[in-house]
Amino acid sequence: MQQQPPTFRSWPKGGTLDQWSAPDGWPHRIYRMGDGSRGHMLMLAGRADMIEKYLEVIAYYAAQGWAVTAFDWRGQGGSGRLGSDDLIGHVADFSIWIEDLRAFAEHWQSGGSGPHVVLAHSMGGFLALRALVENVLRPDAAVLTAPMLGLNSGAIPNWLARIVVAVMVRLAGPGAAAWTQNEASEAALHARQRRLTHCVSRYEDELYWRRSTPAIDLGPPSWGWLRQAYRSTAALARSGALAELRIPTLILATSADQLVSSQAIREVAARLPNATLHMYGAEAAHEILRESDPVRLDALARIDAFWNAHAPAA
Repeated sequence: MQQQPPTFRSWPKGGTLDQWSAPDGWPHRIYRMGDGSRGHMLMLAGRADMIEKYLEVIAYYAAQGWAVTAFDWRGQGGSGRLGSDDLIGHVADFSIWIEDLRAFAEHWQSGGSGPHVVLAHSMGGFLALRALVENVLRPDAAVLTAPMLGLNSGAIPNWLARIVVAVMVRLAGPGAAAWTQNEASEAALHARQRRLTHCVSRYEDELYWRRSTPAIDLGPPSWGWLRQAYRSTAALARSGALAELRIPTLILATSADQLVSSQAIREVAARLPNATLHMYGAEAAHEILRESDPVRLDALARIDAFWNAHAPAA
């Protein structure tokens, strides 16, 4: 029988849950863990994520001596909401998050000795890469897992999906939910789990946090968020600055991803002069660092080797 991973349904000992305010006063929930003897790591999560989902990853890197800092993006997790409905993930423009990241990174990058690295997932991976290209972030190295460099619209062509989104923004409004997230049935929950991870216990950890702390829960994106996602990822893909980015970057993705476009990831990675891409197959769903242990441990080993090569301890 395969051993089940430990559950992470409480805050690890030694971490600090705190608050950081953006220049406009918007409060962001942040979490810090680790003594920094190895260096400093900034973790950037994906859409609708919250710090609690990544406690296992945070604890892993803190145990290695990294001073890990994670925060909830403005409008999700414990950092408030940007729309009128607390369960809809809305943003008027992705540049809002870039500016938050700019302000936070100035403080983060100035603190402590040793290498500074970024570990970012999905939407956070896209925002991290955009921030690197725009010189908002200047780490020694970066790892992007399943970065949202394009959306997976399934059988609908990308150009048609963009038209549908534009029409729905006009008809329903930018803050309206793009779909109904029905999680009342076990079948619906299982379908969502399969899109995210093969590891049932790690998925159930997420459900525990969402149900026990409803204030951090977030459902579907708004039509406005989708419009911004299509526009912003397309703008980055067209950017000539990708070819000038010299920061060592490791990208871990999967060809079986049902949420982001694996083809877009391949195309962008090919244009980065100092990037390494590793693609998993059907063994991995979207949340690579929350996958079953064979994938998760392989990914961690690749990341650790990458840090040692490109952000060695002082």
